[in-house]
Amino acid sequence: MADTLAALRSLMASHSPPLDALVVPSEDYHQSEYVSERDKRRAFISGFTGSAGLVLITMNEALLWTDGRYFLQATQQLSDQWKLMRIGEDPAVDVWMADTLPKDAAVGIDPWCVSVDTAQKWQHAFAKKQQKLVQTNTNLVDEVWKNRPPVQINPVNVHPLEFAGCSVTDKLKNLREKLKEEEARAIIITLLDEVAWLYNVRGNDVSYCPVVHAFAIVTTFSAFFYVDTKKLSPEINSYLEVNGIEVRDYGAVSSEVVLLASNELTPSSMNETLPDGPTDMVTENGLSEVEEKTQNLVWIDPGSCCFALYSKLNPDKVLLKQSPLALPKAIKNPAELDGLKKAHIRDGAAVVQYLVWLDKQMQEIYGASGYFIEAETTNMKKHVETRKLTEVSASDKLEGFRASKEHFRGLSFPTISSVGPNAAIIHYGPDPETCSELDADSIYLFDSGAQYLDGTTDITRTVHFGKPSAHEKACYTAVLKGHIALGNACFPNGTNGHALDILARIPLWKEGLDYRHGTGHGVGSYLNVHEGPHLISFRPHARNVPLQASMTVTDEPGYYEDGNFGIRLENVLIVKEAGTKFNFGDRGYLSFEHITWAPYQKKLMELSLLTPEEIEWVNTYHSQCREVLASYLEDSETAWLKKATEPISV
Repeated sequence: MADTLAALRSLMASHSPPLDALVVPSEDYHQSEYVSERDKRRAFISGFTGSAGLVLITMNEALLWTDGRYFLQATQQLSDQWKLMRIGEDPAVDVWMADTLPKDAAVGIDPWCVSVDTAQKWQHAFAKKQQKLVQTNTNLVDEVWKNRPPVQINPVNVHPLEFAGCSVTDKLKNLREKLKEEEARAIIITLLDEVAWLYNVRGNDVSYCPVVHAFAIVTTFSAFFYVDTKKLSPEINSYLEVNGIEVRDYGAVSSEVVLLASNELTPSSMNETLPDGPTDMVTENGLSEVEEKTQNLVWIDPGSCCFALYSKLNPDKVLLKQSPLALPKAIKNPAELDGLKKAHIRDGAAVVQYLVWLDKQMQEIYGASGYFIEAETTNMKKHVETRKLTEVSASDKLEGFRASKEHFRGLSFPTISSVGPNAAIIHYGPDPETCSELDADSIYLFDSGAQYLDGTTDITRTVHFGKPSAHEKACYTAVLKGHIALGNACFPNGTNGHALDILARIPLWKEGLDYRHGTGHGVGSYLNVHEGPHLISFRPHARNVPLQASMTVTDEPGYYEDGNFGIRLENVLIVKEAGTKFNFGDRGYLSFEHITWAPYQKKLMELSLLTPEEIEWVNTYHSQCREVLASYLEDSETAWLKKATEPISV
């Protein structure tokens, strides 16, 4: 690590101009949350493997900024050469750079890995001391990364219309109507899930996310797909051609944005067939192509488009606005909703099968009292040499149960399988070589999900196979109360996730407890498990987008005690019309529908802290679990689930 930092600082010193600091973000060229192995530059340079964070390297310091999900993990993974900067507690990176770096300092960035919003924010912060943002021609981390993983050639697949629910033709038509409304002649689409959603394609270029490394440019009369052509089969090429999508090489997007800026980007068929002079060809939106070329705006989303592509456009002719695909992708169509519900039922069955298996293993191997009985363990490991369960071997078994289900395509994120103190690391990632063995006397938290052709899942349950302490039960119950309160919310149209976040926290706040992560995120339809633009969170940007009917969102409050345990409960919800008795202000009201199915462990509940209404809710939910999952389980599994969901006496 020291040698790598030294090599990087040498490149910074020899750069023209010399760099006083270098920013290494987590993101790839598409501002992805999860990135391919070869794009994990921040992890390579720092050793910190969390999904969110930013590195700043100066000639004397190496700093890492990350959020509250990763404070504990970062302290464990960073060497003493690094300083952890806690987002929300320490100065933000732009403030730190502006205040700490010298006047006229040059800060280097790879403009492909930084969004327009971020770059412009930093430029504004730098102005007071005449500091400057320098776009490097190459990524300096790549130059010192000697064994950087190679590019993977993974095939592109068509996402069937029965699951997509909306044709490419209709999606392009709707997008072009948006362009016309904004008087834009084209849009550059850089987010991988938006490209995949728009063209109804999927891939395997990023672990856990069924996306393709690709860009898209859509004008009022053409559509382009920038992708490594080696990933395309004859069938895919035919599909794209039929849908009016022209394939261009992935690396050509830079030069083609230059052509787009000067109104010179045209499809190959036009170059071959059109005469030299102007024509009166009319697009489906009523614009002649000559008229279209008099329109000056190119639409980009400043939060996701990289600064490199923006820099090739005339800034006076750019529309900086949230992507018009964000909401249509987030608001699921009927086929997507149906698929998500079915996927979650099969996924719930896999989770129950896992709990049945795990309960038996914990009793047989460790002498645990088990899922149902609240008693001390025998403290006798029965098979010391021959059998043991680790966080990784247990999560592998869970993956196996999911893999047996129809339409399974893989996990939706790395399973968080965490026992005891590890469960206090919010986004813990167990390593096969160093992970912990399961412990009958400790809490076990597993946060997991899968990708199915018809939907993406995400569920968290927290269990104990011995005798939980009174404190653990009180904390679990506070989390459960918050989980129930949010899931039962009824609210007027126009309400955002920032307003709802408090509902999940109030039961914890009453005990002086809290958690350092948001409460809910959108979930894709066989796409990214974390999907915007909406969310439920205390963070200010949760105010930006109100919740709307047919959106998905998670409900996942938690509580974490460093060095002791962690608790989280998570279901996926669908936003639906509430059907209230009254309709004040003619706004319409919304509520939530749970589509995740797996029991909550009654042994961890302190029933005296639950209201009769909350107990009734648990009983009703558990009754629905039995009904929904019964046909997917064997007789012994059904018997276990029946016991796990027996009504709680009020």
